[in-house]
Amino acid sequence: MARKEIQTSFKIMAPGGSATPAPPLGPVLGANGVNPGQFIQQFNAATAQLNGKLVGCVVTVYTDRSFEFEVKSSPASVLIKEAAGIEKGSGEPNKTKVGKITREQIRKIAEEKKADLNAAKIESAMRVIEGTARSMGVTVVD
Repeated sequence: MARKEIQTSFKIMAPGGSATPAPPLGPVLGANGVNPGQFIQQFNAATAQLNGKLVGCVVTVYTDRSFEFEVKSSPASVLIKEAAGIEKGSGEPNKTKVGKITREQIRKIAEEKKADLNAAKIESAMRVIEGTARSMGVTVVD
């Protein structure tokens, strides 16, 4: 089997299971040579269990206009906001705190994101997530 030649590769963020070819997703896909309708159909099928949660995706486009995509986990900030029950992070995280999150919730988030983080141990991944939480104005409690 001959190897396909890669034309381009790009990253997108889309709601899992409920993406549409409307802007901003459709124009980005079309500009990179991907059929938006075909991509959205495959993406929604692959992410149906995520039910609207924002997920990252790496799309690889080949010279024959075929494509592959790899679904990544949700951004840490989205998972932290969900766990803390807040709408958005703080504009001044060093002064204004907007929520609290437990170390057990941090552990769950770190386990979910472990594959996408550059951490060898779960404790290291937890420290990365804790740093993200602090920069959002979310306090980590024991």
